[in-house]
Amino acid sequence: MSADKGRFPDVPFLLAASSEMLFVDLPPLERVRRIDAAGFLVEIWDWTRHDIDALAASGATFSSMTGYIRGRLADRDGADELLATARESVAVAKRLGVPRLNLHGTGLGGDGLPLRPATEVTGAMWLQAGDTLRRLADLGEEAGVTFVLENLNAPVDHPGVPFGRAAECLELIAFVDSPSLRLMLDLYHAQIGEGNLIELCRQALPYIGEIQVADVPGRCEPGTGEINYPGIARALADMGYDGVIGLEGWASGDPAVALDAFRAAFTVA
Repeated sequence: MSADKGRFPDVPFLLAASSEMLFVDLPPLERVRRIDAAGFLVEIWDWTRHDIDALAASGATFSSMTGYIRGRLADRDGADELLATARESVAVAKRLGVPRLNLHGTGLGGDGLPLRPATEVTGAMWLQAGDTLRRLADLGEEAGVTFVLENLNAPVDHPGVPFGRAAECLELIAFVDSPSLRLMLDLYHAQIGEGNLIELCRQALPYIGEIQVADVPGRCEPGTGEINYPGIARALADMGYDGVIGLEGWASGDPAVALDAFRAAFTVA
């Protein structure tokens, strides 16, 4: 990771932005270049949709990407498929220098809906999920990368997703208790599904691998909705968090202006 990418004056965190949700009228590689040129770390989703050679040659510094192609946490066949495609993803991550590989409670379709929704999460599913994540943590330790389990929300974006709440993800991560498995704490999803964001950050702090943000409603940049992100930024700085914060949201207008608003929200004077 470049020592200067993602760092801005008076921002005590590293800042990243999703090339999947910004500059969406441009080709994917040009989105990456725009975000990189603005000084941010770059995040991508499904690497199979990208030209990996072109990404590697772009000079961008990447923060995270999706860490699997197919599979699920909570059943044996899905777990085996998840591990197999995670190994493929690790190889790509090493080429691009991506340190964090993102996971979800189950595979998601192109519309964000679970490919296999769960109306109930059973005890057997919890046990299988813990075992799957332990295997993924072992893979991460072997490869020198960190897998991060992202919380999602069921009411708006991902109905039927198992292990979607941040509290559930945190319970699984604490159970595995490996530095190669951490939480991708998405505060947009948490606001919809749980709320009490500052206390959630405090409880999750020892296990956070990265924090993602967008405002509610609308999933656009900070300042467009109800979340007090400057207050959260001050609280995170007071807690001693100095890791990555990624804008995982749409631009309400000009993407460059959205990036400026994101950076301003996390500037702590």
